[in-house]
Amino acid sequence: MLRVLRAVSMVLFLATALAAAPGNNKTPDSNQGIPGQTQEAIKPIPARKFQVGKASWYGRTFQHHKTASGEPYDMHDFTAAHRTLPLGSWVKVTNLKNEKSVMVRINDRGPVPKTRILDLSYGAAMILGMGNDGVAKVRLDVIETPTVASNFGPQRAVGPL
Repeated sequence: MLRVLRAVSMVLFLATALAAAPGNNKTPDSNQGIPGQTQEAIKPIPARKFQVGKASWYGRTFQHHKTASGEPYDMHDFTAAHRTLPLGSWVKVTNLKNEKSVMVRINDRGPVPKTRILDLSYGAAMILGMGNDGVAKVRLDVIETPTVASNFGPQRAVGPL
Protein backbone atom coordinates (compact mmCIF):
# COMPACT_ATOMS: atom_id res chain seq x y z
CA MET A 1 0.00 0.00 0.00
CA LEU A 2 2.84 2.32 0.77
CA ARG A 3 4.29 1.70 -2.70
CA VAL A 4 0.99 2.70 -4.32
CA LEU A 5 0.77 5.91 -2.31
CA ARG A 6 4.36 6.74 -3.22
CA ALA A 7 3.67 6.16 -6.93
CA VAL A 8 0.47 8.26 -6.87
CA SER A 9 2.20 11.10 -5.00
CA MET A 10 5.11 11.01 -7.47
CA VAL A 11 2.69 11.23 -10.44
CA LEU A 12 0.83 14.13 -8.80
CA PHE A 13 4.10 15.89 -8.03
CA LEU A 14 5.36 15.53 -11.64
CA ALA A 15 2.01 16.60 -13.09
CA THR A 16 1.97 19.69 -10.88
CA ALA A 17 5.57 20.54 -11.73
CA LEU A 18 4.97 20.19 -15.47
CA ALA A 19 1.80 22.28 -15.34
CA ALA A 20 3.58 25.08 -13.48
CA ALA A 21 6.67 25.06 -15.76
CA PRO A 22 6.98 28.08 -18.04
CA GLY A 23 6.09 27.24 -21.61
CA ASN A 24 5.91 29.00 -24.93
CA ASN A 25 2.76 30.91 -24.08
CA LYS A 26 3.68 34.04 -26.05
CA THR A 27 1.44 35.26 -28.78
CA PRO A 28 3.12 36.20 -32.09
CA ASP A 29 2.61 39.90 -31.34
CA SER A 30 4.05 39.64 -27.85
CA ASN A 31 7.13 41.73 -27.09
CA GLN A 32 7.50 40.72 -23.45
CA GLY A 33 10.91 40.43 -21.91
CA ILE A 34 12.62 40.55 -18.56
CA PRO A 35 11.48 43.55 -16.50
CA GLY A 36 13.91 46.43 -17.01
CA GLN A 37 15.20 44.96 -20.27
CA THR A 38 14.72 46.95 -23.44
CA GLN A 39 14.21 45.31 -26.79
CA GLU A 40 15.35 46.79 -30.07
CA ALA A 41 12.62 47.10 -32.64
CA ILE A 42 13.37 45.38 -35.91
CA LYS A 43 13.34 47.99 -38.63
CA PRO A 44 11.70 46.84 -41.84
CA ILE A 45 13.72 47.13 -45.02
CA PRO A 46 12.05 49.79 -47.16
CA ALA A 47 10.63 48.44 -50.37
CA ARG A 48 11.93 50.04 -53.51
CA LYS A 49 9.21 52.22 -54.94
CA PHE A 50 8.70 52.07 -58.68
CA GLN A 51 5.98 52.47 -61.26
CA VAL A 52 5.70 51.42 -64.93
CA GLY A 53 3.49 53.16 -67.46
CA LYS A 54 3.31 55.71 -70.23
CA ALA A 55 4.94 59.12 -70.02
CA SER A 56 4.46 62.14 -72.23
CA TRP A 57 6.20 65.51 -72.39
CA TYR A 58 5.15 69.13 -72.52
CA GLY A 59 7.12 72.07 -73.79
CA ARG A 60 6.79 75.51 -75.32
CA THR A 61 3.06 76.00 -74.66
CA PHE A 62 3.64 75.97 -70.89
CA GLN A 63 7.00 77.79 -70.87
CA HIS A 64 7.22 80.22 -67.89
CA HIS A 65 3.74 79.27 -66.60
CA LYS A 66 3.53 78.71 -62.87
CA THR A 67 3.77 75.04 -61.77
CA ALA A 68 2.07 73.47 -58.74
CA SER A 69 5.25 74.10 -56.74
CA GLY A 70 5.01 77.81 -57.51
CA GLU A 71 8.09 78.00 -59.70
CA PRO A 72 7.87 78.92 -63.38
CA TYR A 73 8.05 75.99 -65.81
CA ASP A 74 11.30 75.81 -67.78
CA MET A 75 11.07 73.33 -70.64
CA HIS A 76 14.86 72.79 -70.58
CA ASP A 77 15.06 71.81 -66.89
CA PHE A 78 14.84 68.16 -65.86
CA THR A 79 11.45 68.28 -64.16
CA ALA A 80 8.19 66.36 -64.32
CA ALA A 81 4.55 66.34 -63.27
CA HIS A 82 3.11 63.43 -61.26
CA ARG A 83 -0.32 63.02 -59.66
CA THR A 84 0.66 61.77 -56.20
CA LEU A 85 4.41 61.99 -55.51
CA PRO A 86 5.34 64.83 -53.16
CA LEU A 87 6.54 67.99 -54.85
CA GLY A 88 10.33 68.09 -54.69
CA SER A 89 10.69 64.30 -54.99
CA TRP A 90 13.43 62.97 -57.23
CA VAL A 91 12.66 60.20 -59.70
CA LYS A 92 14.84 58.19 -62.06
CA VAL A 93 12.91 57.78 -65.31
CA THR A 94 13.99 54.99 -67.67
CA ASN A 95 12.72 54.67 -71.25
CA LEU A 96 12.00 50.94 -71.53
CA LYS A 97 12.40 50.98 -75.31
CA ASN A 98 16.03 52.16 -75.39
CA GLU A 99 17.12 51.91 -71.69
CA LYS A 100 18.09 55.61 -71.54
CA SER A 101 17.42 57.24 -68.16
CA VAL A 102 17.33 60.66 -66.56
CA MET A 103 16.83 62.04 -63.03
CA VAL A 104 13.96 64.53 -62.73
CA ARG A 105 12.45 66.54 -59.90
CA ILE A 106 8.68 66.50 -59.41
CA ASN A 107 7.52 70.13 -59.47
CA ASP A 108 4.02 69.94 -60.95
CA ARG A 109 0.79 67.95 -60.91
CA GLY A 110 -0.41 65.91 -63.84
CA PRO A 111 -0.57 64.37 -66.37
CA VAL A 112 -4.10 65.14 -67.45
CA PRO A 113 -4.77 61.90 -69.43
CA LYS A 114 -5.48 59.05 -66.98
CA THR A 115 -3.62 56.59 -69.24
CA ARG A 116 -0.29 58.27 -68.42
CA ILE A 117 1.73 58.29 -65.22
CA LEU A 118 4.13 61.18 -65.84
CA ASP A 119 4.53 64.39 -67.83
CA LEU A 120 8.17 65.18 -68.52
CA SER A 121 9.75 68.49 -69.38
CA TYR A 122 10.96 68.80 -72.96
CA GLY A 123 14.61 68.64 -71.86
CA ALA A 124 14.13 65.39 -69.94
CA ALA A 125 12.15 63.85 -72.81
CA MET A 126 14.96 64.62 -75.28
CA ILE A 127 17.52 62.90 -72.99
CA LEU A 128 15.26 59.83 -72.96
CA GLY A 129 15.09 59.85 -76.74
CA MET A 130 11.33 60.38 -76.87
CA GLY A 131 11.72 62.90 -79.70
CA ASN A 132 8.70 63.25 -81.95
CA ASP A 133 6.95 60.17 -80.52
CA GLY A 134 5.57 62.23 -77.65
CA VAL A 135 4.72 59.15 -75.53
CA ALA A 136 6.95 56.33 -74.28
CA LYS A 137 6.68 53.42 -71.86
CA VAL A 138 8.85 54.24 -68.85
CA ARG A 139 9.81 52.99 -65.42
CA LEU A 140 9.88 55.43 -62.49
CA ASP A 141 12.16 54.72 -59.54
CA VAL A 142 11.67 57.01 -56.55
CA ILE A 143 15.06 58.18 -55.26
CA GLU A 144 15.46 58.74 -51.54
CA THR A 145 17.09 62.14 -51.10
CA PRO A 146 19.98 62.21 -48.61
CA THR A 147 19.69 64.26 -45.47
CA VAL A 148 22.00 67.25 -45.51
CA ALA A 149 24.31 67.18 -42.51
CA SER A 150 24.58 70.21 -40.30
CA ASN A 151 27.91 71.98 -40.21
CA PHE A 152 29.14 72.06 -36.62
CA GLY A 153 32.05 74.43 -36.13
CA PRO A 154 34.94 75.35 -38.41
CA GLN A 155 36.14 72.80 -40.94
CA ARG A 156 39.75 72.01 -41.70
CA ALA A 157 40.93 71.97 -45.27
CA VAL A 158 41.94 68.57 -46.57
CA GLY A 159 44.60 68.12 -49.22
CA PRO A 160 47.23 70.46 -50.64
CA LEU A 161 46.69 74.16 -50.13
